[in-house]
Amino acid sequence: MRTAAGPTEALTGPVAERLHVTSTGRPDGPVLLFAHGFGCDQGMWDGVLPYFGDDHRIVRYDLMGAGRSDTTQYDPLRYAGLDGHAQDMLDVCAEQGLRDVTLVAHSVSTMMAVIAAIEEPGRFRQLVLVAPNPYFLDDPDTGYQGGFSAADLTEVSAALDSNYFTWAEAFAPVIMGVPDSPELGEELAASFCRVEPDIARHLLRTMFTTDYRSLLPEVTTPTLVLQCRADAMVPPSVGDHLAAHLAGSTLVRMQAIGHCPHISAPEETAAAIRAHLVPRR
Repeated sequence: MRTAAGPTEALTGPVAERLHVTSTGRPDGPVLLFAHGFGCDQGMWDGVLPYFGDDHRIVRYDLMGAGRSDTTQYDPLRYAGLDGHAQDMLDVCAEQGLRDVTLVAHSVSTMMAVIAAIEEPGRFRQLVLVAPNPYFLDDPDTGYQGGFSAADLTEVSAALDSNYFTWAEAFAPVIMGVPDSPELGEELAASFCRVEPDIARHLLRTMFTTDYRSLLPEVTTPTLVLQCRADAMVPPSVGDHLAAHLAGSTLVRMQAIGHCPHISAPEETAAAIRAHLVPRR
């Protein structure tokens, strides 16, 4: 059922203020913690929230460097990899007293969620990974197809170094992957351009070049994997790999296309999440 998500409250505390943590929905309901993808902010989940606002507490935040996060507190050492971002997830939960959490993460945040769930498995009831990819590069030695070759990565890196904003305007519509709705690609490009370029470049390179496949068997939290039927960033074989290496996981292949179904197909995305929610403990 779709209802109004209700008023949004900005939460207080050092972490909440650093990452602009907000809460909406039913205050005493089970917690859904939403983490957005590269170049976005928490507002990208707006289309999904009304489907959960009547019976869940919805907590969102902005990744460091994105949205209304406090970039004056950006620490290159903390955020050298995804571990620092994963610690941010755990810090949000600890500061706000969130337990038995369903963590809904998109794209690069999915591997942050994997790291966080391994670090504190008792914190989470369930992971929902939207368009996840544990390794974006092809691995000929194992037959793994991540979607990008070494030559592709070289081309992306050159474009990033040449002009981040030009890259963002060209690549965002490809990532969105919904040619019949060009306005969505334009919206994503505008979002990319609001991120501080140096932070964005570093996060993107980390996302593309780090292999998180070895972490998957360490996840003990029940996991729902949502994969679109046509996604330029995530080949279908990646979904099979995740299903095979995440114990107790459920793979749902959606009818939506593109890499951002929570934006282009919020109703289908919300329905898939709700249909597979693990009951409250």
